[in-house]
Amino acid sequence: MRLFVALDIPSEIRSRMAEYVERVRQYAPEARWARVEGLHVTLKFLGEVSDNKLPEIRDALLLLKSPTFEINFQGVGFFPNSRSARVFWVGVQAGEALPQLAAPIDEKLAEHGFAREPRPYSPHLTLARAGTPGSLRGLAPLLEHEAPPQFGTMTAREFFLFQSHLGKGGSRYTKLEKFSLG
Repeated sequence: MRLFVALDIPSEIRSRMAEYVERVRQYAPEARWARVEGLHVTLKFLGEVSDNKLPEIRDALLLLKSPTFEINFQGVGFFPNSRSARVFWVGVQAGEALPQLAAPIDEKLAEHGFAREPRPYSPHLTLARAGTPGSLRGLAPLLEHEAPPQFGTMTAREFFLFQSHLGKGGSRYTKLEKFSLG
């Protein structure tokens, strides 16, 4: 099964993002737009995992302690930049709280044979990927002429172990286990 660890997003924030996507989608019709209902803040991607590793993963994640914290979803941008954009994203701001949650998750799961993350943790929500080279370029003028969108703030009180089901029309996600913060 394909697994990852993530924070879920409240429905009111998800609704604001859906409204924004509906408004701007016309500027990048060739892009591959994410399903807003599937957006989440990834903390650790595990990939394909055999069923017998599940108890081990759960036990490792149960050992983690972290306080609750606020996350603000605001602004949009591109990776790597607006001229050669491959990803259009929403900003995720939580100060050091998110990296301080992601790092011990990475560390604990590395003790159980999962590869450590090679790059520094960079939280964001992917709204769209370039379908063809330049397909996100039409969004760049919006960023220059509009105030950064504000999608809302949430209190992170829990994170989840998710299973990803790949299929036509994009991935679907199932929560397998909840882990409380605080």
